[in-house]
Amino acid sequence: MEAIQTENAPAAIGPYSQAIRANGFIFVSGQIPIVPKTGEIVQGGFAEQARQSLENVRQILLAAGSGLDKVTAVDVFITDMALFAAFNGIYAEFFTSHKPARAVVEVRGLPRGVMVEVKCMAVQ
Repeated sequence: MEAIQTENAPAAIGPYSQAIRANGFIFVSGQIPIVPKTGEIVQGGFAEQARQSLENVRQILLAAGSGLDKVTAVDVFITDMALFAAFNGIYAEFFTSHKPARAVVEVRGLPRGVMVEVKCMAVQ
């Protein structure tokens, strides 16, 4: 196993890695909408948070030598299922023709009070 680390995504805010490479797979930890350069939550509302979370995932995959086109499964956590349609529209900006397996789950709360968190698994 190998830990993946990039300055182009937020540093882990706990005892975990941004991602782990194991047996040809990349397991990306949950990404919340932290701007890597500032360490702060992106300014704006849900749309900005969703885009930043997905961009953080993209940057980690790139650092691992993978990409969004190699994602096999995505798990999304949102704090209000009423945001589901909005998330779908933003998600489609990142996953255009490639459609990985996905789950979207409403949760009561997320770290630092954000509205969305995204994690995924990809192949090398």
